[in-house]
Amino acid sequence: MNNINYNIEMEKIIDKNKKEGLKPKLLMQVCCAPCSTAVMYRIKDDFDIDMFYYNPMIYPRNELEKRTRQVEILANRMGLTGKIIVPENKLTDFATIAKKRKDLPEGGDACYDCYELRLEEAAKYASENNYDYFCTTLSISPYKNSKWINEIGKDLEKIYEVKYLYSDFKKRNGYKISIDLSKKYDLYRQSYCGCIFSYKEMQEHKEKLNQESKDN
Repeated sequence: MNNINYNIEMEKIIDKNKKEGLKPKLLMQVCCAPCSTAVMYRIKDDFDIDMFYYNPMIYPRNELEKRTRQVEILANRMGLTGKIIVPENKLTDFATIAKKRKDLPEGGDACYDCYELRLEEAAKYASENNYDYFCTTLSISPYKNSKWINEIGKDLEKIYEVKYLYSDFKKRNGYKISIDLSKKYDLYRQSYCGCIFSYKEMQEHKEKLNQESKDN
């Protein structure tokens, strides 16, 4: 499936459901509240959506708690009525991926595995709890590989027998809209993806910028 416009694929699914008078039940794996803003705003009228906050790689753990709370704040401020499901986010779930990630930059093979880890947990839950679809907010970020995300979703759809909602939420200015909505709802916007390695990379980048400003 090369050069697929996953945004158009999603719109086809939505149009088909509308014509059939359906409002399917969707489990949305949310990576964070800011990314969820534009996603929920765009499709909340087309699906009955529950948010699934499974991101076991988040470091440090108080950051996990902070981000989880922001999802609750977002739901309240947007008037979302679906459930917020927070399974156990065990750091050990990320252990095997961490061994690979420590030697690779963000966006490499370890990130593929991290997408798969989170999407598979969502697919399992969706299958076990009679959802019509599962999806993720991850594709709204310009730093995330939408092709990988959708290919993983397609594979998991076959394994768990629950439909994956193809999507590329960064299309139609999704990322910019998420920034604007995050400001509107006064949400905390984190400065790194989540794992200890992205945290360290963020710190190193800050130190480099500070040093450059001193040198100038």
